Amino acid sequence: MKIVLLPSEIATVLVEALPYIRQFAGKSVVVKLGGAAIDRESDLALAQDVLLLRSVGVRCVLVHGGGPQVDTMLRRVGKQPEFRDGLRVTDAETLEIVRMVLVGKINRDLVSTINSQAGEEPVAVGVSGEDAGLLTVTPADPSLGFVGNVTDVRAELIHRLLDDGLTPVISTIGADADGQPYNVNADEAARAIAVAMNAEKIVYLTAVPGLLENPKDETTLIQRLTAEELRARLGSDSIGKGMIPKLKACADAVEQGVNFAHIIDGRVNHSLLIELLTDHGVGTMITREKVA
Repeated sequence: MKIVLLPSEIATVLVEALPYIRQFAGKSVVVKLGGAAIDRESDLALAQDVLLLRSVGVRCVLVHGGGPQVDTMLRRVGKQPEFRDGLRVTDAETLEIVRMVLVGKINRDLVSTINSQAGEEPVAVGVSGEDAGLLTVTPADPSLGFVGNVTDVRAELIHRLLDDGLTPVISTIGADADGQPYNVNADEAARAIAVAMNAEKIVYLTAVPGLLENPKDETTLIQRLTAEELRARLGSDSIGKGMIPKLKACADAVEQGVNFAHIIDGRVNHSLLIELLTDHGVGTMITREKVA
């Protein structure tokens, strides 16, 4: 159902957004899109959000995962996905499938969707972490196979693209000093990119409303907490293993210089705009200090 706002209601929304637009103009925002939140309708809404933010001076960088899509492809070729503590076990064959899905499929689709909404001048550019040494990694754990931890981000390359008026869309495959590709957890890659860029915000678009007191009750959303408070919850049995890398990345990001981290529901159309440009937002915000 399409909701029609009265002119006075539209004006109220715009007035509410104005101070946020002023606050974030010229600032970098890293947006991590989880694979579970990727679909045609949501991608179109996200493309419109990113383009609107770009038009008012916000420097958006999109970092994407693609876990469910990789799982589907693995099963199609007869391989069973395997995880340890929320991280994908990646042998050589799995690595090739991850690269194919992330770089060859999801990245191209997101770039195409954004550019389809951009008008006559396409602005989105697809980048792999392997390109020009954007993401340098070292092996994370031998038991995980070709899974890497980010040790360096060439943030100047991302800033150069933004300075040229482009919107980078980054797939999270990194490479070591010898050029060997590695699968990189997208939550952690987004954190490393945001810290290296001195970003104002990092936003995780997920398939859940945010951090919940009771995972089975979406009305128990925790709207704000500090990184310290978040770390105290990481050992809780109520937090699923798949959320642990995301939550840890949020805490790490704000402790390492990013001013705000957000976990929001990417299935809700325009949730990025609602979270960034309205008073109440829609998800969970993590800060270094308590916010009144």
